[in-house]
Formats: sequence, C-alpha cells, structure tokens
Amino acid sequence: MKTTLVPREHVKEVWNSIEKFAEGCAKYTYGRYNANDILNELLTKDQQLWTAFDEDGIHAFWVTEVIKYPQTKVLVMHFTGGNRIKEWQTIGLKQLQKFARVTGCTKIESYGRPGWEKVWKHEGYKKRFVFYELPVE
Repeated sequence: MKTTLVPREHVKEVWNSIEKFAEGCAKYTYGRYNANDILNELLTKDQQLWTAFDEDGIHAFWVTEVIKYPQTKVLVMHFTGGNRIKEWQTIGLKQLQKFARVTGCTKIESYGRPGWEKVWKHEGYKKRFVFYELPVE
C-alpha cells in the first residue's frame, strides 16, 4: 500500500474513488457536512487530500489543514475514511509527520468518533479532551 498527497488540480479526478468514504465521514458530522461540502472545501480552502492506494485502486483518504493558533501551528486531520486501515495508517502517518515538519507544525491533531481513539493510540496520539454538543431548542 502506498500513500500520497493529491495535487489540488487532481482532486476531482480521484473524487469518484473516494466519494463513498467521504459520505461515510459526513454521517459522523451530524449535519455539519455532506460529501459535496468536503469536496468543495478541498477545492476552495487551503486543505490537502491524501490517499492510500495499491494496484486495485484507492482504499482510503484523509483531509488535512494547517491551522495557526496564537502560540503554535498544527496539522489538523479533518476527515479520515476508507478500508484496510492497518495497511496504510502507519505509512500515512509518517507522511503526515513529514509534511507537518516541513510546514512548521508542532503537532498533528485529529478529532472524530470515539472509535478512532483505539486506532490512533497505537500511533502515539493522546486523548486531550472530549467534544460535547447541545442542540438549541
């Protein structure tokens, strides 16, 4: 399995291969995003699309963005989805760490559904806080 950063001009070319994964991610945003919103932000914002693939096709994607906080800069993983995760998570993370270093980031942060904790803790991620929401009625 290989992973790569997809140049912005090629995002639309690979979108059909990852759209189903994006739809799965969008479900867990609870009405904040749909797959088209994810695509639109990749095309209009300073975000990066990464894919994991082999000779059979693309098996996963993730979306990152460099965010500048007042005291530090981080690489945020906005969306991650796909299959065969054990084949790409470590090599993909190594690529993200290299990209984060080159872009001056001090950390990689991610958020998502609770199941990601068991996946990422083996890679050295630490749970820092829990996100809560309250519907406005």
